Amino acid sequence: MADSVKISFAKFPANLEGTSVLLAASGAAGGRASLSAAAEALVAPAGDLLERAGAADRFDGKSGAVLDLLAPAGLAVPRLLVVGAGKAADLQPLDWLKLGGSIMGRLPESAGEVGILIDLPGVDVTPQAAAEVALGLRLRAYSFDLYKTKKKSEDAAGKLRVTLYVKDDAAAKRAWKKREGIGEGVAIARDLVNEPANVLTPTEFARRAGDLAKVGVDVEVMGEKDLKKLGMRALLGVGQGSDEESQVVVMRWNGGKSDSAPVAFIGKGVVFDTGGISIKPAAGMEDMKGDMAGAACVVGLMHALARRKAKVNAVGVIGLVENMPDGKAQRPGDIVTSMSGQTIEIINTDAEGRLVLGDVLWYAKERFKPRFMVDLATLTGAIMVALGTENAGLFSNDDALAASLHEAGQETGEKVWRMPLSPEYDKLIDSKFADMKNTGGRFGGSITAAQFLQRFVGTVPWAHLDIAGTGMSSPQSEINRSWAAGWGVRLLDQLVARQYEE
Repeated sequence: MADSVKISFAKFPANLEGTSVLLAASGAAGGRASLSAAAEALVAPAGDLLERAGAADRFDGKSGAVLDLLAPAGLAVPRLLVVGAGKAADLQPLDWLKLGGSIMGRLPESAGEVGILIDLPGVDVTPQAAAEVALGLRLRAYSFDLYKTKKKSEDAAGKLRVTLYVKDDAAAKRAWKKREGIGEGVAIARDLVNEPANVLTPTEFARRAGDLAKVGVDVEVMGEKDLKKLGMRALLGVGQGSDEESQVVVMRWNGGKSDSAPVAFIGKGVVFDTGGISIKPAAGMEDMKGDMAGAACVVGLMHALARRKAKVNAVGVIGLVENMPDGKAQRPGDIVTSMSGQTIEIINTDAEGRLVLGDVLWYAKERFKPRFMVDLATLTGAIMVALGTENAGLFSNDDALAASLHEAGQETGEKVWRMPLSPEYDKLIDSKFADMKNTGGRFGGSITAAQFLQRFVGTVPWAHLDIAGTGMSSPQSEINRSWAAGWGVRLLDQLVARQYEE
């Protein structure tokens, strides 16, 4: 959870207390790890203990290496961890983030009070770097145990109180204030994706999105009567086999000038996807509770932007439905009319996310006239065949927007890889009976899905992120041990911060 570890900042201490963590830089090839002058002074009472222990354990200070000493002689601490940071001069913001996660991963559950000295030899560690370490700690500490009846003990990791010792604690606190909201946003997205579908119905999802009002986001919820009036019959067709009412939620953060066009983020929110009449195989269907990871990201992102008072006007729009087989469910061969007026032949009811997004993209384009639109969706298994789980698929009609997303992905570690769009692929979704069909055949499935979405964006700069491989059953990393990584919150926050804030 977002508050699973309490983080504070203080100036360099006079001596070590409680479980203590020091950072070490790697030396030249075969050379010993080195500590900063401040760290050397703190461990001076131990004499040559660290040097002897490091030699015995071949500790070289490389990134990820840890020297773990219990009750070290000469020091009044129960445990001392020396964590390798690699070559200090080469450290980038992402490395500091991973370092925080690596530290959290090595802290024992019984640690209680923990002190971390954020200092390295030959490096002026910035307040921003210290804040990245704190964010890494927070992200790694997250766990989703809401439904476990046997809780961990009071000394569990969720009760950790961590103090980061820095040169300028006031500046570090200011930097952390901006990054803390991003950690909260990621945790919100993770919570939503991890929730079971019997709890997180479209109505409950919309209610939780409404909590954004507490941080200054304007939230508007539209039910099926509203959606019928708007003509969102592609979206409504997906949910018509469910007893749960479909919803669309509009979230607005107004942090920019009043006359400035907003940036828009759109999320697929299929809270559970059986496949409908084109039902999925039973094996692994439980994972389809995560088919709303795109919508979860948008909610987490809007929280993050509001919490750090981003100087931008931003709109988040999510379509929330449940795709169930029923006597009222949509059938293969049905034809529906989207909000845009374009007609769609349903070939496969399991290609439902694009129907939801088509209506929501059109709505966002027409109502808000945004500077750009980015949609996120766990849209196709085909993207996982192409890219695995390390990169999300990026499709775009705008080279500058695509380049900005790629850059933000490299900086945050939430990487994207651009895939093609072209008229030749677009022809594959032409229909004999309607303006288009909702699948283009077996080959290039992620591309034809993106081509479908492109028919609803017009000339607005747009990017589609297919996050089927990253949004749920997410890769494990230094900063994530959850089934849901909250993927995309940090990526899109970075996109806004670097490119679009006033």
